[in-house]
Amino acid sequence: MSIKFHFKDDKFNLDKQRLPSRHYYFNEDENYIKLLNIGEGIFPKDRIKTSFRLDNSSLVLTTESATKIYSSKKEYGINSLNIKLENSNLEFINDELILYKDSKYIQTFRLVFDEKSTFFYTDILSRGRSFEDFDFTSMLIKNSFYENKKLEYIEKFDISGDELKDYIFRKSTKNHLFAKIYIKTNHNDYFLDTLHLEEFESFSYSNDKKIIIGSISSDSMSELKKKINYIWELYRKQLNKKRFILGKQ
Repeated sequence: MSIKFHFKDDKFNLDKQRLPSRHYYFNEDENYIKLLNIGEGIFPKDRIKTSFRLDNSSLVLTTESATKIYSSKKEYGINSLNIKLENSNLEFINDELILYKDSKYIQTFRLVFDEKSTFFYTDILSRGRSFEDFDFTSMLIKNSFYENKKLEYIEKFDISGDELKDYIFRKSTKNHLFAKIYIKTNHNDYFLDTLHLEEFESFSYSNDKKIIIGSISSDSMSELKKKINYIWELYRKQLNKKRFILGKQ
């Protein structure tokens, strides 16, 4: 199950698509793609691969809805994303990840970019279905970012639902919804100052200051997404782009 595509000078080309991976492509004002899978979500043994390259192009990318990970006794559902940017801009706005009770999930995300490229990427973790509270078995995440061939930032998570519940209990917080945001602009210093002025204090640099990384949390999914959208609007403003409506409200 996979999809592979590329943009060259803002022209879309679909290289490969294997069901149930699918996409909707819109280009009325900007290049805009919604990724979707036929079916209810990611099941044990599923292997979802998404690969694309942008060359002198700009793309807004999102998922059509939340990504649901189903229960498993043994096997993992795997989601792999591989992206390359060359003199391009990517805005990847994910919906939330919903890990069902007893689910097992692996996600690998790899983004290679050059010094002229910019991006805005988000991940959201929910607590599960409405009657669940981080009841998944295991979640393994690996996110890596390379400027050309040089590793700029990598993070790995190997966590169980019980470990996450224990962390939240120790922190005595009511916020059980989390988002990570990864940003590169052409003026990172200015944009990080802007975020801090807007009281998003959790944002900081990667090792060589090529990427801005931050996390936000909330007890309400709608409020969390409002915060993400506000930061995204600040990002687009810096790129001299007007507000973009994903059409999912």
